[in-house]
Amino acid sequence: MRVADLPLAPEYVDHFAARGIEELYPPQAAAVEAGVCEGGNVVAAVPTASGKTFVAELALLTADGPGLYVCPLRALAREKFEEFDALPGVDAGISTGDYDSAASELAGKDVVVATSEKVDSAIRNGAEWVDDLACVVVDEVHLLGAEGRGPTLEVTLATLRREAPDVQVVALSATVANPADIADWLDAELVESTWRPVDLRVGIHAEDAVRFDDGTEQSVPVDTADPAASADTEVTAELVRGAVADGGQALAFVRSRREAEALADRLTDERLPTVVDGTGRPGGDGAGTADRDAGLDAAAVAEELREAGGTETGERLAEAAAWGVAFHHAGLSSDHRALVERAFRERRLAVICATPTLAAGVNVPARRVVVRDQQRYTGSGHEWLPVLEVHQMCGRAGRPHLDPYGEAVLVAADADERAELWDRYVTAGAEAVESKLRDPAALRTHTLALVASGFAASQAEVLDALAETFYASRTPNPDLGGVVGDAVASLVDDGLLTAGDDGGIAATPVGAQVSRQYVTPDTGVRIVEALRRVEAMAAEDVTELTAFEAICDTPDMVDTYLGNAERAAIYQFARTRSAELTTDMTATDDFEGWLESVKTARILAEWVEGASVEELVASYRIGPGDLESRIERAEWLLGAAEALAEELDVSMPALASARAKL
Repeated sequence: MRVADLPLAPEYVDHFAARGIEELYPPQAAAVEAGVCEGGNVVAAVPTASGKTFVAELALLTADGPGLYVCPLRALAREKFEEFDALPGVDAGISTGDYDSAASELAGKDVVVATSEKVDSAIRNGAEWVDDLACVVVDEVHLLGAEGRGPTLEVTLATLRREAPDVQVVALSATVANPADIADWLDAELVESTWRPVDLRVGIHAEDAVRFDDGTEQSVPVDTADPAASADTEVTAELVRGAVADGGQALAFVRSRREAEALADRLTDERLPTVVDGTGRPGGDGAGTADRDAGLDAAAVAEELREAGGTETGERLAEAAAWGVAFHHAGLSSDHRALVERAFRERRLAVICATPTLAAGVNVPARRVVVRDQQRYTGSGHEWLPVLEVHQMCGRAGRPHLDPYGEAVLVAADADERAELWDRYVTAGAEAVESKLRDPAALRTHTLALVASGFAASQAEVLDALAETFYASRTPNPDLGGVVGDAVASLVDDGLLTAGDDGGIAATPVGAQVSRQYVTPDTGVRIVEALRRVEAMAAEDVTELTAFEAICDTPDMVDTYLGNAERAAIYQFARTRSAELTTDMTATDDFEGWLESVKTARILAEWVEGASVEELVASYRIGPGDLESRIERAEWLLGAAEALAEELDVSMPALASARAKL
């Protein structure tokens, strides 16, 4: 099937032709036959790199009205926004933050790119542009089964479909075990395929050889005579070196940030080629000796990384990048992560050592993927990674138009572990997507939102709304009455809902504000309690530290790890500044958790007082990305606290001053 034969305007056909897209891949053709260009609902469960974005573009460009593209990550949202905005005559918009607004500036856009949380918050705040949507594309739809954010995606989709029954829904995923269940829920045609433009073989290394699922075996001898060397790291280094020597790039996945940086340090010893010529073959010796016109080298990437930030972490990253190696994890600043991703896509880096989060959607394909670690520490012990997560990593192998094949290799200690990994990951299918909506915290959040947004005025109407969810479609007798009743009762007890004798329920002014500000009920209750305590504090004791502690001791603020070595210092800080804190340390139910929140509050207080990123990273053992995320969340939560303070008629100027300084 040819692009020119599709119901697309000539300028779109020319645009795709300029990008080398003239013939449809088989999964894309199947999506067209399923009605994606005719307003039909489609679930496309197809491998990475098999053309899911083009399927999305077909739906959005042929829809009879504005379209919405929903994705899980801000980095992915930016990437897709740039793709859609480059389409001829398409006015695209992007919205990933400002949870307390309807994002009215998106009205009139042809395509809106947003996270599911932003769409949910826009609906809660009465966004009129949502009512005009003709097409909704949901990327990574398997995240319906994710803890926390899964119910948000589920309820948001159910609400969109209930309010606009004729809206076209196109759901995409590369790793979903039960796509037929999702298709049934969405009344959609299922397009399921294993076709890839680049063949992928998956194997396991043990005893100096990789055994692949296509029946082949490749000798990869590894010298592990050095007793100080980690055997699995040496295997990983050899697998990476081989891929790069053959003209490819590699992704190596490890369990933690520390391991990612350590592996990058080890790979710099390999002195990988740092210049890639126009044919895709490596050249140069790391000093940029090859003709610069033939390709961009790693030295330039290192300089860009230095210019993007001067922290110790950033300097280590730049030093590694000079040798064609980078590490990638959530502790890096967003600028550094984006630079690494872009440089790798442009083939200016040979390898990225990453934690599993890199596999979750961002476009960074490689010739070879190495999964060194298949377990991670969860706080109570090491647990196996989900099959779905490992399959996402493996799916990054093989770059269309660049690689003749893709390889994914898991590292095993010995033949016995190879057999275990083979059964667990190579031959096993990904876990089925199951709804997490029944979780009490999720039901509290979405029950309050349905009532506060005017979609439900009784418990029965809440149940009617939830009857359209994925959970209800998958459960023969979806008896949510009891758990919804518990949610309503707890929200009434917390002062967020009122219940009438006639069975009606309504949001209180505080409850409505909690929903509009997009904080969870538990966070809203905690902030209200803190504001009530502020009323009893001496005015001179209510400082910006007070404001930060009030919002940091909430479920919506990300915890900051508290090491044993710093516990005493944070405890002493809390005692010294106790008059400024809204919590009595002798009365908290979770003392350790509260100390972590005090640490976060102290970091933020020092930030607004003028401490640099470098100073805070060095003092508190956090990454630049951690600081960035805490500042961003603090800005949002301080805004929510300001709105709640106004609702309660509590005067607390420190909230505004702290927010202004962030």
